[in-house]
Amino acid sequence: MRTPGVWWRGKSTPAKVETYTRWSFHFFAVIEIATIGLPAIGQLGSRFGGWALLAVCVHGVLYAVTASRALDWTRGTRDQPVRLLWALGTVTALIAVGGAVLTEHGPGGADAESAAAVLSVTVPAFGVGAIALGIRDWRRAFALAAGAAVGVAGVVFLVGIPAYAALGAGGAELFMAGVLVSTSVLSLWLLNTVYALDEARETRARLAVAEERLRFGRDLHDVMGRNLAVIALKSELAVQLARRGRPEAVEQMIEVQRIAQESQREVREVVRGYREADLGTELAGAQGVLTAAGIACEVSGPVTGLPAQVQSALGWVVREAATNVLRHGDAGRCSVSVRVAEGRVTLSVENDGVPDGGSDGGSDGGSGARPGGVPGAGSGGESGSGLVGLRERLAEVGGVLRAGAVGGGLFRLSAEVPLPVAAVTPGAPETPGADLSERDAERRRLPAPAPAPAPVSEVTS
Repeated sequence: MRTPGVWWRGKSTPAKVETYTRWSFHFFAVIEIATIGLPAIGQLGSRFGGWALLAVCVHGVLYAVTASRALDWTRGTRDQPVRLLWALGTVTALIAVGGAVLTEHGPGGADAESAAAVLSVTVPAFGVGAIALGIRDWRRAFALAAGAAVGVAGVVFLVGIPAYAALGAGGAELFMAGVLVSTSVLSLWLLNTVYALDEARETRARLAVAEERLRFGRDLHDVMGRNLAVIALKSELAVQLARRGRPEAVEQMIEVQRIAQESQREVREVVRGYREADLGTELAGAQGVLTAAGIACEVSGPVTGLPAQVQSALGWVVREAATNVLRHGDAGRCSVSVRVAEGRVTLSVENDGVPDGGSDGGSDGGSGARPGGVPGAGSGGESGSGLVGLRERLAEVGGVLRAGAVGGGLFRLSAEVPLPVAAVTPGAPETPGADLSERDAERRRLPAPAPAPAPVSEVTS
């Protein structure tokens, strides 16, 4: 069974604002019954007070239901509650008339007259405030408040109360109805604004992901566009030479084979992230994307001087973590830290986007990954391709991945990679920079490409 705290944390920010708004208006109904209906029993007597309490209770329940349905209509989940609005308006008018009649022809006494005056002025103000939730135009809502004030003054005057008292009742009604209508209008504006901002944030997140896909597409086009054009040209030339019986056709096809193998290698590098892989670039890009999406992102720690293989693996961790913070959860803050110590580099990505206080994923990055901004992983963490892919990339450099909730609504993804012996200097765990020769040496440690197949001339012979 979910506790209230878990239920509340499981809601998004707009949903929390909507719940708060909805229950605020429900509480207004409770206030109406407690401050108007219950005191009426002691002030009007058991006979008139009982009927007054019943009328206020009916009005309060109708108020709460109408406010809830009107909020649903505002969010587009229900039709406009026209019948409820008319029903609430009718009950409000009847109570106002009844209160005015009791003021002049009731049981008498200062307390009874005060209670009747409260019925004729306060109840209409609550009713107008709820009806304003079901009106799209705020001008019409305030016009309704002014009309209610005129109506109360007219009814009070018609039952025989002096004109000055009627004007006073109308002024009190205008003030109270104006306050409640303003509350309703501002609440709707705030609720719609929060939802609009959330939609804009989601749009920015989708645009950031789309921009990353476009960047990958541009890289792939840069790699394949020229090579495919050369392959097509040389293949056409080889066909023409072969038709003429020229031996140069074999040389052209050998060249086509070489370019195709080179293209395959370059595409593999693009897909695996080895092409221009730089941890500093990935950190800057992740910080910019998260900040644009309204998530406060802090980056700390040294990012230079790391071997190319380590930078590439950790860069993929940053890219995957940032993408999934945007897609999953409701994070408002994300921190990325890099620490180099004792021959190991540790990258930690922590965010507060755990809506349900999910279970700790453990040291192997098991369950509960999705809420924290890491690709969804089932039990054991093997059902989601994100964690599995990151583990495979880190395993190539001897690294490990840990992911899981750490309490307090926080989720942490950490990757730990050992540094090559040549990259670790005793007494200086954090290297301020790295020269090109060191980076070239690391690149030469990459697995060599597969040997080229035999030339066409050898196959045919």
